Amino acid sequence: MKMDVLMPQLGETVAEGKIVKWFKNAGDVVAPGDNLFEIETDKTSMEVPATFGGTLSAINFQVGEVAKVGAVVAVILGEGEKPQASAPQVRESEPAPASPPLTPAKAEVQSQERDPRFRGDERTESASRAAAPIKLDPFREVRTPERNFGPARIAGGTTVTPLARRLAGENGIDLSRIKGTGPHGRIVARDVEASIAQAPAGAPALAKGPSAADILALYRDIPLQEAPLDGMRATIAARLTQAKQTVPHFYLTADISLDALMAVRSAANEAAPAGEGGYKLSVNDFVIKALALALKRVPAANAIFAQDRILRFGRADIGVAVALDGGLITPVIRAADTKSLSAISNEMRELAARARDKKLRPEEYQGGVSAVSNLGMYGVRDFSAIINPPQSSILAVGAAQRRPVETDDGGVRFETQMTVTLSCDHRVIDGALGAQLLAALKGYLEQPVAMLV
Repeated sequence: MKMDVLMPQLGETVAEGKIVKWFKNAGDVVAPGDNLFEIETDKTSMEVPATFGGTLSAINFQVGEVAKVGAVVAVILGEGEKPQASAPQVRESEPAPASPPLTPAKAEVQSQERDPRFRGDERTESASRAAAPIKLDPFREVRTPERNFGPARIAGGTTVTPLARRLAGENGIDLSRIKGTGPHGRIVARDVEASIAQAPAGAPALAKGPSAADILALYRDIPLQEAPLDGMRATIAARLTQAKQTVPHFYLTADISLDALMAVRSAANEAAPAGEGGYKLSVNDFVIKALALALKRVPAANAIFAQDRILRFGRADIGVAVALDGGLITPVIRAADTKSLSAISNEMRELAARARDKKLRPEEYQGGVSAVSNLGMYGVRDFSAIINPPQSSILAVGAAQRRPVETDDGGVRFETQMTVTLSCDHRVIDGALGAQLLAALKGYLEQPVAMLV
């Protein structure tokens, strides 16, 4: 039986992936579990295995080409089957023929038809659906339970497909106001598209600047080079523009004394065992732990905005910004309030290494309630960071510096200080609440022994 190999979904906001490597060639025999190809998105890369055996008959996307989620990347024929004479064969030396473009709604319908979760009560809805060839998504067949990128729930228990959620986010659509027309009332892409089309004139939308041509015209007499946006840079541009326009930011800044923390850090690193089980604590490890404990101490701030409600959490998941070539990513330390400093340090080191290799799984960089962005290593004294939705705050950390401080008797002494700025989502965290959170953070960092008990 002919089986289509589809481009898998690697996260709710991921719409396409680039083929970076093929492990098999057309004509090769494939066994279930064999790696077929490697894909790269704006945030991660992953090897995709076969979920059925046979002969790799056709490769539709070559190395370097981009395929939309759900696109037929390759075709595998069952044992003893031969390609139909009328079917064009895609040779490695030739570009793959372009597939007819699909609207997001049509692409999602095709995805739903091959997804067993959409079958059951709908078996008798359409004879054509029952007669349609089965298409398996290789990633969905082999994923582990925690790697679940299917429909998510919103307020009221309504489920929303990943594509519909992404379209809503890009266009500022409130999903809680949409009635789903998918199976069991699920909100699908066509529902969001209909809502966009029905938006009244003058409805708020993301502001767009001048076109590329208009900007180039201003610099037509200056030698320059053009660098097209890659997937990561384009995603960062879109998400942070939307965040700055739709999230009401306000900022709180404080200077923190680090003399006690530096002493504890030095003593801890000197006492660290060599080899396996060893660690090397950084100032950032203390900041992650302190922010997590501060969120637990001020539980009203350990929350995010969810359209018609606020979600408060029983643990503190902290994202940490990691710089990459051409962008950044924010892996999340889960339940950081419950972990030791050495555990946070080792986990962060491992996550950062895999982030730079683009090997993070989506569940390792999605979610979180707050984040830390540290530019102190670059000598930056202080700055303000943009919140990464759905998180409700982010802590910008500056460099540790020796600064003069007035003593109680009017004299002057020097101490190591660090300036931090807390960006808050005013829909969740009011000024006084943000000040309480920052004060709790300052207390933990200035008295670090409290983090050890």
